[in-house]
Amino acid sequence: MRRLVLGVLAALGLALGQGDKLKACFIYVGPVGDAGWTYAHDVGRKKAEAALPWLETRYVESVPEAQVVPVIDRFVREGCRVIFATSFGYMDGVLEAAKKYPDVIFAHATGIKRAPNVATYMADFYQVYYLNGLAAGALTKTGKVGYVAAFPIPEVKRHINAFALGVRAVRPDAQVLVRWINAWYDPAKAREATEALLAQGADVFAFTEDTPTVIQTAARKGAYSFGHYTPMLKFAPDHVVSGQIVHWEVIYIDFLKKVKEGVYTPKNLGNVDYFWLLQHGAVEMGADYGVPINPKHVPLLKAAQMSVEGKKVPVYDRIMSLLEAMKRPNPTFDPFTGPIKDRKGVVRIPAGRKATLNELLTMEWAAPGVVGDWPGEPR
Repeated sequence: MRRLVLGVLAALGLALGQGDKLKACFIYVGPVGDAGWTYAHDVGRKKAEAALPWLETRYVESVPEAQVVPVIDRFVREGCRVIFATSFGYMDGVLEAAKKYPDVIFAHATGIKRAPNVATYMADFYQVYYLNGLAAGALTKTGKVGYVAAFPIPEVKRHINAFALGVRAVRPDAQVLVRWINAWYDPAKAREATEALLAQGADVFAFTEDTPTVIQTAARKGAYSFGHYTPMLKFAPDHVVSGQIVHWEVIYIDFLKKVKEGVYTPKNLGNVDYFWLLQHGAVEMGADYGVPINPKHVPLLKAAQMSVEGKKVPVYDRIMSLLEAMKRPNPTFDPFTGPIKDRKGVVRIPAGRKATLNELLTMEWAAPGVVGDWPGEPR
């Protein structure tokens, strides 16, 4: 009986010698040195561990999405009580493992499926992408903005659409040229896609790939760009305009505190979904921390004009005004407020309302101005 009790305690991460430490373990799809997605998650992990003295963490990097279950098995054997899986493609594996380990708490980043012991979470960029789209629309001279995209999933499509809506709000005739590389981390493919878009005339770039490759490749041709997930100003100080910066620690600290306090248990996570935005402090607009727009480019954005309710206003002023509006506890602006049609002319968001969370999470349509293949596009 004593062996049985100790075995159960060890499986729960409460073995003798661990005291009151809560052991949380992280599964990363890329290397921690990617300067993007995985690096940002690891920064969040470290900040959570520094903020919570009762927390102990571990991680495994570069885990292929099809190999997540064996890693979870190992983590459970090692006493992990909370497991964070940080890639959309881990979803089915996490749900499978959750059934196998009903006393372990799981949290799946960018996921859309939950279970009694599986929560989902996302620090989402669609608001920031819209603001950066405004800047891109002001800065493009060719009217062609390049976007190097990872996988054609709703998350990435949502971000491209928000970006395109921003671009076209400033320059209604502009195009957002999209190239899919079908990889989260692949500098070679990112470089090839950027070079192809440059050849098509794109002179401003945004992207979803976990390295600064797009920024560096674009800068060599004098093209502007927007960083992704972490501050990327240092990679091209003269060409990075702004970017999307994440603060995963805001979610990790909140979630782990609730686990520690018993608010979250392996039996009540079926409706726990974090979709945190500017108002929660989970994301920020920035070329660097606390630098919404690279000072070198502020004069250009102040000189550029756009039409807002029939009046001409500086693009810079519009960006900063909307940034503050979306930081409020009850935001007074949302990029996906109707009427919005897709690029085929179909009304996707009716006038007078904004997109629901479910509409955001399942977005498949392409916004006006988006040019290129769009797998899964509704007919």
